[in-house]
Amino acid sequence: MPHVPLTDNPRWLNRLSRRTNPGRVVNICFFVVLLFSTLLTWREVAVLEDAYISSQRNTLENVAHELNNELQLNIDRLQYFRNGFQAGLETPLAFEVMRNAGEEFERDRKAHQWSIFLDKRRTFPVNGVSDEFVDNTSILSRDNALLRNELTATLEVGYLLRLSTSLRRVTQQMLYLSRAGFFLSTTPVENSNDIVEQYYALVTRPWFAAQSQKSNPSRGVRWLSWMADTPNGQSRRVALTLPVDYQDYWYGVLAIEFSLPQIKQLLLTATAGETEGEYRLYDSQMNLIASTVKPGDMPERLSEEDKAQLAQAFEHDTRGGLRSNTRYISWEKIRNFDGVLIRIHPLNEGMRGDFGTISIALGLLWVLFTSMLIFSWFLIREMVRNMSTLQESLQWQAWHDGLTRLYNRSSLFDLAAKAAKKCEQHHQPLSVIQLDLDFFKNINDRYGHQAGDRVLAHVAGMIGAQIREDDIAGRVGGEEFCVVLPGLNKAGACAVAERIRQRINGREMLIGKSITLRISASLGVSSSDEKGLYDFEYLQSIADKRLYLAKQNGRNQVCCEDGECQCD
Repeated sequence: MPHVPLTDNPRWLNRLSRRTNPGRVVNICFFVVLLFSTLLTWREVAVLEDAYISSQRNTLENVAHELNNELQLNIDRLQYFRNGFQAGLETPLAFEVMRNAGEEFERDRKAHQWSIFLDKRRTFPVNGVSDEFVDNTSILSRDNALLRNELTATLEVGYLLRLSTSLRRVTQQMLYLSRAGFFLSTTPVENSNDIVEQYYALVTRPWFAAQSQKSNPSRGVRWLSWMADTPNGQSRRVALTLPVDYQDYWYGVLAIEFSLPQIKQLLLTATAGETEGEYRLYDSQMNLIASTVKPGDMPERLSEEDKAQLAQAFEHDTRGGLRSNTRYISWEKIRNFDGVLIRIHPLNEGMRGDFGTISIALGLLWVLFTSMLIFSWFLIREMVRNMSTLQESLQWQAWHDGLTRLYNRSSLFDLAAKAAKKCEQHHQPLSVIQLDLDFFKNINDRYGHQAGDRVLAHVAGMIGAQIREDDIAGRVGGEEFCVVLPGLNKAGACAVAERIRQRINGREMLIGKSITLRISASLGVSSSDEKGLYDFEYLQSIADKRLYLAKQNGRNQVCCEDGECQCD
């Protein structure tokens, strides 16, 4: 019949008991606290980051608004001049000087190059090329009915441009370039022999052909940047252009050409008062137009990956931002410019601001709290460990005999009662061995109580070596022991008792310096299979009677029956 374990607890209950170890509970609690504190700190950092990003975008939006206003002034100028030009086409001024200018044009139009002045102090000259030059170029034409009106309208615009220049409202080069072979510019021609070359250079500007009726059917404002040849080499220039048309005929283009320093000045004006971050203006092809870096310093180049991300973002939104290594890049499209304004804010500069101070303080608080939490966890864990060790020690002391390390009388009786009930439920035998040392009082009297204690401890070790793991052994008196054998019948119990007796009597024990002693024991055995009774106290009393019967019959023997003993 299989042996039945003594414990009544199922396996899941034992696992739960191990998992609810106080030290484990403390570790879990502190881990949960640390996790939630970290999550809360991370949440605060995320909120702070959102606020930082929103602040960067708001600042960029303000600068973009100012830059749009600056650019809008130039757009308004072009529209004003176009309106004046169209009015001059429709109703030219009936002044004699205008008639004279028309007649002069008719006389000089076949010349290789020519200029018409009204008053050098009041207007800019109109410079032109010959009919032959115009006829040989497909994009140019003088076949329009209002050609002389266009010329006089150009002179009127020259007057307005001179007035604007004298009032210092225009610092860029403003010009009107006509398809009829002449142009007007706020930048005078230095050499009258270079009129043809300058007109050709203007006509071949990329912005001129881009304002044709086919290329720009909406007839709106256009921005364009390109690499232009200068005496110092190639440099990038930017042009704001507006086509001039009347009665479905394209006459020419009004334009404002900006150099990069002039665009930079517009950007610096828009960013006045902004000391943090670098602002950059890019065209639609991600060519750098202007930057707010100090003169002489080169702006740090954007990586190709950053440019690709920005270009992709421009297609789907008008504003946004991205992180790039130790920088945060916010961007916004410019309403009055075919490009985008970018603000680059380095991390080290951001850390010196209010958001950086708050972030550092938040990080230091988290480090301080975590350090205190870990220190507290260490102390509490040690306290719990000591308390758990103390509890286990007290529990062990409550259940065991301190000298023999076997169960004491009360715990033995409690465990034996449970074992008896278990064996009875599963119809298994239960046997009891009662053991008493022979002449133990003489040992105490002759060699002292310390020697007696050594004997008791040694005997307890030999008893434990002869029984199974689930058997129950305990000290029930001074030199008296009891062994409970669940699942073992009387014959098996007698065999165990005999092995214990032989083991005790078969060895000499060292009880003092150079003092050895051989002792013996008397044992009594009882079992439930004799009468079918499982009451432990009854079985223990039967084994005790047989123990005393073994003593009466000469000691150092096992008594398993009433009146019959086994002796050495």
